[in-house]
Amino acid sequence: MTKAPTQRKSSPANQLLIDLGPIAVFVIAFNVFSRFEATKADAPFLATGLFIVAVLAAIAFTRIRTGRVPPVLIVTGVFVTAFGGLSILLRNEQLIQDKVTVVNGFYAAAILVSLALRQNVWKLLFGHMWTLPDRIWNILALRWAGYFIVMAIFNEVLRRGVDFTTWTNLRLLVAFVPFFLFFFANAPLVLKHHVETDGKPGDATVS
Repeated sequence: MTKAPTQRKSSPANQLLIDLGPIAVFVIAFNVFSRFEATKADAPFLATGLFIVAVLAAIAFTRIRTGRVPPVLIVTGVFVTAFGGLSILLRNEQLIQDKVTVVNGFYAAAILVSLALRQNVWKLLFGHMWTLPDRIWNILALRWAGYFIVMAIFNEVLRRGVDFTTWTNLRLLVAFVPFFLFFFANAPLVLKHHVETDGKPGDATVS
């Protein structure tokens, strides 16, 4: 009997490339296309096309490398393709910006609805990494829901306050600096309550 292929974890360097790469491609491509008169008017849409390709490539790379695709990456791919495709078809820059608001709002809604249904999606997604009491999983879920709501609001304020070029050039900074700061701010809570077990991570009866 043949063994089922084992799933490999993505290395931190690969994961950083998957997370940062597509946005970096979008920002760089937009600035390059904006420098040439022939492509200046189409720069947002040309960059968006490359962004879609980069996200799909990241999904394919993850599937080949680890044998699976995280649900978060699948959701991102769907929204990027949908909003990016529409923005190119309709030649509407705002749809590119709207995607950020909608994605953050979707994540917040998914977390809150899952908590209301007593099915903590945050635990379902990350329970393989840590063994935490349900109370801590709920706290983390609520915190991250709040984070996504704040980021959705912030994106709306930002896109109304600056032009598209400035908004684009701030994408890497706005997308990842708050994320990493918030992630590390919550790390002490996770480390304090994480329980090492011989079985699979996820459940803990400690409250």
